[in-house]
Amino acid sequence: HTPMYFFLLNLSLLDLGTIFTTVPKSMANSLWDTRAISYLGCAAQVFFFVFLFAGEFYLLTVMAYDCFVAICRPLHYGNIMGSRACARMAAASWGSGFLNAVLHTANTFSIPLCQGNTVDQFFCEIPQILKLSCSDSYLREVGLIVISVCVGFGCFIFIVLSYVQIFTAVLRIPSEQGRHKAFSMCLPHLTVVSLFVSTIIFAYLKPPSISSPALDLVLSVLYAVVPPTLNPLIYSMRNKELKEALRKLVQLVLFQQQ
Repeated sequence: HTPMYFFLLNLSLLDLGTIFTTVPKSMANSLWDTRAISYLGCAAQVFFFVFLFAGEFYLLTVMAYDCFVAICRPLHYGNIMGSRACARMAAASWGSGFLNAVLHTANTFSIPLCQGNTVDQFFCEIPQILKLSCSDSYLREVGLIVISVCVGFGCFIFIVLSYVQIFTAVLRIPSEQGRHKAFSMCLPHLTVVSLFVSTIIFAYLKPPSISSPALDLVLSVLYAVVPPTLNPLIYSMRNKELKEALRKLVQLVLFQQQ
């Protein structure tokens, strides 16, 4: 019932939803040797992916604030991060993601498409859909994307500034045990944020000279599937029972190999 685990519950739901938005349909198409998806199915995929993906980044921003308050304002933590405040911050993350999804989905699928109906991706992705447009109306969606990127960049700056103050406060802790405890509390979140941001940057800001359909497909898997899959594992490494079970499993595998 602590704020950290409350936010982790929300993060787990967002990760699970992201995986179920893209992977099951891709697996079904592979099993049935087809690449077909209905128009409404494509719209639903865009909506839920944007909704969950944006909501996750907003929630990671809230979790950075939680770490900041826990380390830099420990005496006021109970008042600042009360259950009602946590619920409001989580609801704001979900609501912002939902608003993002409504705007992008409505705008994208109001654009006339005349360049065929083949999306060179394993799921319906907005940039790939915009390539099928034949009018200047796609510029409205580009404008929305720019606004979303600016908001996301603002969240990223907030996370960076939070961690600058966190590390400054941690380095002032006199005991080594206290510093280790503080770092271990923030390390999973910092790892998840780094994985999340780095995969997006690599997917969308790579040089055009190395762009290719095959590479775009690999990178889309990298940012759409890998972070939600690894997030639970990264956070679970804080659990002593899980680490002990993993240690025994590794020892058992090594023993059997010998």
